[in-house]
Amino acid sequence: MNLKTIAELAGVSTATVSNVLNGNFHKVSEETRAKVEKIIKDSNYKPNVIARSLAKKESHLIGVVVPYLSKDEDFFANPYNAHIIAALERFVRRHDYYVMLRCVGDPREIIPLLSSWNVDGAFFLGVYRDEVREIRERIDIPMVFIDTYAPGEPIVNIGIEDYRGGYLSAKYLIGKGHKKLALVTPEITGEGVIKERQQGFADACAESNVDFSISKDVFHSVSTYRNAVEVGQDIVFANRGYTAVATMSDIVAFGVIEGLHQCGIRVPYDISVVGFDNLPDCDFMSPKLTSVAQDFEWKAEKAGEYLFRMIGGEKDLVLDERQPIRVMERQSVRNLSDKL
Repeated sequence: MNLKTIAELAGVSTATVSNVLNGNFHKVSEETRAKVEKIIKDSNYKPNVIARSLAKKESHLIGVVVPYLSKDEDFFANPYNAHIIAALERFVRRHDYYVMLRCVGDPREIIPLLSSWNVDGAFFLGVYRDEVREIRERIDIPMVFIDTYAPGEPIVNIGIEDYRGGYLSAKYLIGKGHKKLALVTPEITGEGVIKERQQGFADACAESNVDFSISKDVFHSVSTYRNAVEVGQDIVFANRGYTAVATMSDIVAFGVIEGLHQCGIRVPYDISVVGFDNLPDCDFMSPKLTSVAQDFEWKAEKAGEYLFRMIGGEKDLVLDERQPIRVMERQSVRNLSDKL
């Protein structure tokens, strides 16, 4: 079955069949449209997607770019990536588009691929400012950045209130009577999510007259479980009397708890731990993990809404919208104030 055969069966031109397939219903009568659609349904005809995309200059493909992964890594190494990608894919699917997922070491690597595949738009997760500028200069498609700090760049970015997240993490622990705090973060390499969260944490400590030193009380870990286990052990052997540890992702919190456990430290009885992201996995832990909560669906809905507005013609959109966040309390933080 092909376009010509359908046209012959319906007694119309191939141009009419093409109009029905492409949704140009204003060019076709209701009776003709119904006749053509019935033939298509009865014959189980599937149009050539590539040919249609070339004819309409639309691919119905949306790129999702996950940067800073080496050749041996995958996005499942950090569950946050898996959850945000899943939320984006659900949104894109509801709009009858398809996701093209690519993990790269440098987000600029994706530019030739996006161009050759003629994607209709793209999401970029967590890109640095200088990379944003180069991406915009080298490719002209609708794009939305997620968790990106690029002040002065005319982009659409969707994120969370990262500074507030770090601030709330410290304030929550201090409010539970903890005065000796450790913080676990990735190395800060420039403006971005981690720098904002660390600054919020440090400011909350200073505001509450809690002694906290970035040089002594910050432990660095990449966002993997295995590395975080080692950092949990390092916290114990630092022997600085910590009563609580804050982390910048739940996967790191899971690893830190295991590292503490391997050293005979009980959570939350000996040391309390708070995570960040509020992954569903927090409820599977023992104890269940208290975490700074963000809403993945909100992020995906906002990012998707703005991307499709840009695809629809609003190409000059510029905004930086950030989601308010909160602490989801569970069982991994002990209230030391109960002693008073």
